[in-house]
Amino acid sequence: METSQFQYAGFWKRFVAHLIDSILIGVASLILLIPFLAAAGLGAFSIGDSDLSYDSETAIGFILAMIAGYLLLVLGIAVLSWLYYALMESSGQQGTVGKMALGIKVTDMNGNRISFGRATGRYFAKIISGLTLSIGYIIAGFTQQKQALHDIIAGCLVINK
Repeated sequence: METSQFQYAGFWKRFVAHLIDSILIGVASLILLIPFLAAAGLGAFSIGDSDLSYDSETAIGFILAMIAGYLLLVLGIAVLSWLYYALMESSGQQGTVGKMALGIKVTDMNGNRISFGRATGRYFAKIISGLTLSIGYIIAGFTQQKQALHDIIAGCLVINK
């Protein structure tokens, strides 16, 4: 299939799809975060209990455990986010829930489904799109094939179904 025959998904359609996906990931992250916050609150409450004797080593240990737990939680959320995007975009649906809701999909330059490896590269290339003061995202509104910087890096198109 010739690339000129594709109907490229525009900037605003892609932006709304991203908002939908961000809300989904935010809700999933919150579900993971609530038990952590509850455990941290209970732990802090038990350390501050006047009936218990504790020393500075216990307090420091608790603080270090909370920092380590938080970092592991952030890492877990980052891994889940990567897997969500990479698995969904390389699946038969060729898009995340947000993209499916708006009738768009991610393809290679020939309109074929992308591999998990390419979807992973596209996901991590989004870091570069963001580091450019989000200009990497904005250029999708101005390039001929409506590609953002991460699409160009990964050799992908986002097209209407």
